[in-house]
Amino acid sequence: MRGEFSRAAATYDEAAILAREVGGRMAERLDFVKLAPKRFADVGCATGDGVRELQRRYPDALPLAVDFAPPMLQAVKSRATLLQRLRGRSPRLVNADVRALPLVANSLDLVWSNLVLHWLDDPLLAFKELHRVLGVGGLLNFAMLGPDTLKELRAAGATSLRGFPDMHDIGDMLVAAGFADPVIDMEMITFAYRSPRRLLADQRHLGVRDGLLGQMPWRDWRRVFAAWDGKAGFEIVYGHAWKAEPRVAEDGRSIVRFAR
Repeated sequence: MRGEFSRAAATYDEAAILAREVGGRMAERLDFVKLAPKRFADVGCATGDGVRELQRRYPDALPLAVDFAPPMLQAVKSRATLLQRLRGRSPRLVNADVRALPLVANSLDLVWSNLVLHWLDDPLLAFKELHRVLGVGGLLNFAMLGPDTLKELRAAGATSLRGFPDMHDIGDMLVAAGFADPVIDMEMITFAYRSPRRLLADQRHLGVRDGLLGQMPWRDWRRVFAAWDGKAGFEIVYGHAWKAEPRVAEDGRSIVRFAR
């Protein structure tokens, strides 16, 4: 999907209503977290709404904008303010895949990822990599699409929609990746579309139309859209988890700590 996301950079913002809404709700969750990061990363940053929100909250932290689509990173760069550039506080741009980040282990205090990780065939690989780059006591704050996304289209007969892991599977992945105390919850956000054309245009502008809707013959889509009520529900799975002190050393030996 790298090509689709790259081509969508110019049109992303006009269709990113869901991402902005979810990002706002992710930010509200940080109100209840005591955290003063020195370095944070917005992973899958798109045009940078998340990194700008984190800069507002943590103005003294070093911001990293991570995306695998270079045009998205250029959009982030173009929106840095003159004052940020003069102070050396504009986001550092990192063109990388979340499953193989060019970052030193234990180098981040906060990772934010808004509606990105569900596009991976195996999010566990990304969770393991994010665990690696977070320092002990670091926080992962993320949102993903869940399996009831676009259930209205499925009910109308769509058979090619992408499937997403449910919140219980995501919690299991976080534990398997080494995270402690994962907290997972979900909600449905539903939009009403005047026409199928508007839905298709939004997903194309986001660069996810084929990745989300899949491939069906157009005659089948016509039957689906004829039966569709115009509602599009998105199941949003929110999660946060901490990186705890390791219990096992790299050589496999157990770590025992004694408190005085």
